[in-house]
Amino acid sequence: MQAIIEQYKTAICTAAEHKTPLQICGGGTKHFYGNPVTVQSDTLLDATMYNGIIDYEPTELVITARAGTRLVDLEAVLDQKGQMLAFEPPCFGVAATLGGCIAAGLSGPRRAAAGAVRDFVLGVRLLDGKGGDLRFGGQVMKNVAGYDVSRLMAGSMGTLGVLLEVSLKVLPKPSTEITLLMQMDEAAAIEKMNQWAGKPLPISATCYRNGELFLRLSGAASAVRAAQLKLGGEELSEDKIFWKSVREQTHGFFQSAGFLWRLLMKPTTPPLPLLGEQLMEWNGGLRWLLGNENSDVAIIRKIAKDAGGHATLFRSNEPGISVFHPLDPGMMKIHCALKEKFDPSGILNPGRLYPEI
Repeated sequence: MQAIIEQYKTAICTAAEHKTPLQICGGGTKHFYGNPVTVQSDTLLDATMYNGIIDYEPTELVITARAGTRLVDLEAVLDQKGQMLAFEPPCFGVAATLGGCIAAGLSGPRRAAAGAVRDFVLGVRLLDGKGGDLRFGGQVMKNVAGYDVSRLMAGSMGTLGVLLEVSLKVLPKPSTEITLLMQMDEAAAIEKMNQWAGKPLPISATCYRNGELFLRLSGAASAVRAAQLKLGGEELSEDKIFWKSVREQTHGFFQSAGFLWRLLMKPTTPPLPLLGEQLMEWNGGLRWLLGNENSDVAIIRKIAKDAGGHATLFRSNEPGISVFHPLDPGMMKIHCALKEKFDPSGILNPGRLYPEI
């Protein structure tokens, strides 16, 4: 495996010397996500070659794996020990890798209850834009003082370094899970989800669409059944299939050929005054919006910002629209400084996150 790392280092140093953009490629299942690389290049770095689980301590709830490891293989190993990646990362295909999961920073239905990708990253090993082999963090929750650089990699879209290895906290799978289905309007659903979120109920995921609220309960059988009696609703059969369809976006809602917006905001935000069908997750904190070429980008982003969040153009065939919500000048300055520190030649996935970096 060291030979592969040396191969990566050579590719990075050569690209830096010639100022040639280097596109980091994993399984390619999230290639649609993010901005295109600013300057197209045929120079690809195949991150899938460096793969495999390095260390797994089920009793310590920690797993360390190479970035090219397929997520399906990682989760299969965890499943054998009754454990899971609690943030339920979407794969969008069997080729999805651990490195791509961290770089994209996407979480699934359980995010509101368990936490985001970055909350489970304990440590990373990476190659920076100079070919330097760096390690940050470790294999325990509190191991260093200062900046938590390892979690900075979550959502960086490969612009700060080539991930080599990642250590993650894992959690036991719940012994019992059921899903309740209730009928109510959108305003009532938002109110109920936030009301329940403040109570000691074993709610692990929520989803609302077209007058139907889906509520997943997870935990000990006694706690789940007690919550079911208290909340009411109809028990949904084939609930695992339903939540997988939301996580992997195979649900009918996501099959539209139009624009797919991902709006993050305060969960208590009332129904949004936007045209287009919506699907809601995370107790109202995540709103998916189906738009089209006539959708007003500025209005969508203003509404999201006014609601304390931001709007990402998650999937689109329309070029020229910046995927991620524009940053305030101060925050952009910080991003540029980080890019300069980790990748002074600007060769790693340039423009993938923002045109400036």
